[in-house]
Parts: sequence; structure tokens; C-alpha cells
Amino acid sequence: MTSEPSRQVPSRDIPEGMSPDARETWPSPELISSWLGDQDIDFEFRPGEDVAVHDDPETVAAARRFRDVLGRFASGVTVVTGVSNDEPVGMTCQSFSSVSLDPPLVLFIPAKTSRAWPLIQRSGKFCVNFLAADQAELSNTMASRGTDKFAEVKWTPSPATGSPMLEGALAQVDCTIHTVHEAGDHYVVIGRVVDLVTDDTPDEAAPVDPLLFYRGEYRTADRR
Repeated sequence: MTSEPSRQVPSRDIPEGMSPDARETWPSPELISSWLGDQDIDFEFRPGEDVAVHDDPETVAAARRFRDVLGRFASGVTVVTGVSNDEPVGMTCQSFSSVSLDPPLVLFIPAKTSRAWPLIQRSGKFCVNFLAADQAELSNTMASRGTDKFAEVKWTPSPATGSPMLEGALAQVDCTIHTVHEAGDHYVVIGRVVDLVTDDTPDEAAPVDPLLFYRGEYRTADRR
């Protein structure tokens, strides 16, 4: 009988609520360190809008075309948050979607170069904050690679997972990590929804508009 090759198993236990196969994509500490680099932007675009380009003219043209077409699909803007070593972490993320009602599942798609994602993954849980139209500055802050992005950001821990809920956000979707799938230069993260929070705006009050992202720029809803 031929035994299967052994696989290196992380020494840490699987965080509560995380599916066993989610741990298979945990990066090593050395790889995490190599990702930190000197870049100053950590905006998790929808895949395609941050396609790397090369010197070859045909490759550059194809990447530009890919970006331009994908950029014509407008989306909301979210900040995905978590806690690592008792410190809040977060990243601006455009690639968010609902997946399933039964069970309640959502997804977001971080790049493999993301600094925040490995920290969130190891915690086994995250919170998706839907940004309002007046929160473009907050989006930029969470997209930066500053040492303390939460220094001047008001937030409270979510009741279910303790992940940061950002003040002023339209809603929060609190999740545990269900599965993680490798997909090219990104990961597809499926979250199991454990709690939902809204700003509880009274029905008679004017609804707050969302922050949108379209063709590489922030936009707001036009009610005309």
C-alpha cells in the first residue's frame, strides 16, 4: 500500500465556526511578511479592475480592455473588518455579494497580495460594513496601508463575533468563515452569516444613499 504524501498542518486549532477546508489556504508567516512590501494601497477591487500589466503591448491592451469592461459594472463599497491579536484590522472591498439564503451565505474576494486578509482569515470571522455616500474618506483610510488605520475611526465590536462595526455604515453583515477557494490571483471567501445589523433609519426619514464605485471612481446615487 502506498501512503499519501503528508501535508503540513497548521499547529493552531481551527477557529470556531470555520469549515475545515478553509484552513487549507492559510499562508505561512513568511509569505505574509513577503506580501507586506512597500505598497500603500490595499483596496480590494472587483477582480479584473486591478489586473497587473506587463511590458508586452498586447498584454497591456488586453488588461486595459478587461479593466474597462469590468469597470462598467457599478457596485457598492464595503469595508471588511476583523480582529487580530486583539487589534482591529480592515480593508476596503468592492467585491462583495450575497450567495445563499438557506443557509445564509455571502462572499467577498480578496487579492492574494492583501495584507489584511491573512489576519482576518486566521481569526475565522469577519464583518462586512456597507459604506454610506459620505464615507469616501473612510474608504480611502481603510484602503491605505497605514500602521493604524483605526486611529481616528469610530467603531464598536459586533455582538456576534466582536469584529468592528464602523460608525455611520448603512448595515453590517457579521460572519464566520465558511470556506475559502483559490481562484487565480484572488481567493473567494464564503462567509456564514451569523448576524445582521442596520442603522435603523425610521421609515419616514429620508434614506441614506450608498457609496458606489463605477469606472474607477466613487459615485453617489442620483435620485432624479
